[in-house]
Amino acid sequence: MTQSPQAEPNPTGGLTAPGPDPLRDSFNGVRAEIGKAVVGQDQAVTGMLIALLCSGHVLLEGVPGVAKTLLVRSFAAAVSLESSRVQFTPDLMPSDVTGSLVYDASASDFSFRPGPVFTNVLIADEINRTPPKTQSALLEAMEEHQVSVGGRSRSLPDPFMVTATQNPVEYEGTYPLPEAQLDRFLFKLVLDLPERDHEFEILDRHARGFDSGRLAAAGLRPVADAALISRAREAIAGIYIAPQIITYIVDLARATRQAPSLALGVSPRGATRILGAARAHAWLNDRNYVTPDDVKALTHMALGHRVILRPEAQMDGLDVTQVLDSILATTEVPR
Repeated sequence: MTQSPQAEPNPTGGLTAPGPDPLRDSFNGVRAEIGKAVVGQDQAVTGMLIALLCSGHVLLEGVPGVAKTLLVRSFAAAVSLESSRVQFTPDLMPSDVTGSLVYDASASDFSFRPGPVFTNVLIADEINRTPPKTQSALLEAMEEHQVSVGGRSRSLPDPFMVTATQNPVEYEGTYPLPEAQLDRFLFKLVLDLPERDHEFEILDRHARGFDSGRLAAAGLRPVADAALISRAREAIAGIYIAPQIITYIVDLARATRQAPSLALGVSPRGATRILGAARAHAWLNDRNYVTPDDVKALTHMALGHRVILRPEAQMDGLDVTQVLDSILATTEVPR
């Protein structure tokens, strides 16, 4: 197996960036492939890539029509992974997601029929439209990569990733995700409406015959696969993270718990997840060591959905982005 190049000490005792790495280049090439189908949304693509490399899950939020589902389908195709889509509705049952036991008359016994969760990339479309009972069916899958049906645990494929979508403006008939489930998502990625130039490019592509249902016709091809994902995860596990950077992450997490405008701060799980994500971010940016900028780049998408504003802070017009900006500005950065 080809090993990713390791960082070498420099004369001043620090770390130098590694040389060219075909493995890393394969994953950076995923962005270009997705760009053949999705215009813009670079931050969301980066977040999904880091989540995949960290065995994490993502929550995609955006108004209808900003290509949330197309983004996930394009992503799965670019990394050569199987995907399945579930439209979450108020009458969806847990067994519709996990699978169920079905009686087999020929064998006079029950057999397990796998649900759509048995895939590599599960698209949970409009996850907040289904009741908590069905939402909770994903908790075990997201945390332990297995489901329990009929008193038996069944492992999910590896890699496994949940990409859930929700609409931020239409709340009638929805069931907001509980904090325990939100904490299972590595990132919350917000897909904004496109800028003018991007929207022109979208329409121009459609005018020239682009069909979102035929990604192969758009020229999108796989540039990575499960074997490369496994090798990349091994390389990322070896990324150096200094004690000062760990202290910085701890200080950020503790600052969210002490912020007067927040009713709920970041859990230790959230701090652990941003540590792993910072390693992946450093690796994708051609470094074998983590810097404070890696942590800062991921703070909003990794921590924003894990904190809750106090009602009085909302009445004062504050939002989570402003609070996190203030915490980043006031937390001492290691030198």
